[in-house]
Amino acid sequence: MKLTLRVWRQQNADADGTMSTYEVDGISSDMSFLEMLDFLNERLILSGEDPVAFDHDCREGICGACSLVINGDAHGPERTTTCQLHMRSFKDGDTIDIEPWRAAAFPVIKDLVVDRSAFDRIIQAGGYVTAPTGSAPEAHATAVPKADADFAFEHAECIGCGACVAACPNGAAMLFTSAKINHLNVLPQGAPERETRVLDMVAQMDEEGFGGCTLTGECATACPKGIPLMSITGMNREWLRATRKAGKR
Repeated sequence: MKLTLRVWRQQNADADGTMSTYEVDGISSDMSFLEMLDFLNERLILSGEDPVAFDHDCREGICGACSLVINGDAHGPERTTTCQLHMRSFKDGDTIDIEPWRAAAFPVIKDLVVDRSAFDRIIQAGGYVTAPTGSAPEAHATAVPKADADFAFEHAECIGCGACVAACPNGAAMLFTSAKINHLNVLPQGAPERETRVLDMVAQMDEEGFGGCTLTGECATACPKGIPLMSITGMNREWLRATRKAGKR
């Protein structure tokens, strides 16, 4: 395959960025998208140019590091992570635009790499359960109803890639935050921090500068793990419950 790649290049967070065009021939349709970028970088290095910086880690669709906007879509034309996207999703002669996540809370570090540590700070605000000291309890000591377990597992699938933020016209992080809150709040192990968790994580989300949610639904459409839009409704219910309870104290 022969492709025209239009790639966002930005030397650092303070520099102005621009789209640079590269003509690349010899791309196999069996390559993953990241392997195609490796292919491009090999040629850039051989020609003495600076390779394109992009994030990656597991390349198995688990870690969420491979965050790219491809032809205007978070993670590209398929509902999967960028590392699991293959070049057979494109045609010979295509022009492909490759950009970083675009959100005020995700500043560009270099080229296609953005700083997503805002997600880490949201987790630190309440995305955990109380860890009592002593020996571990029996695995079946705390019964969890199947409906609650299924609900928790559905939300635990969130890998924190940030596609929801990149796809949202407002740059909101509601789907990510709601997935983390709903995952823990439905479980008995998460009960001790149930109220403080939602209040603290939502407050941190707002402090990070993410946009407001208007329920356009683009977040759920872009999510590679299928976190449902109703997750946001569940988080709003938890927030209202916690706010009322805090007001009665």
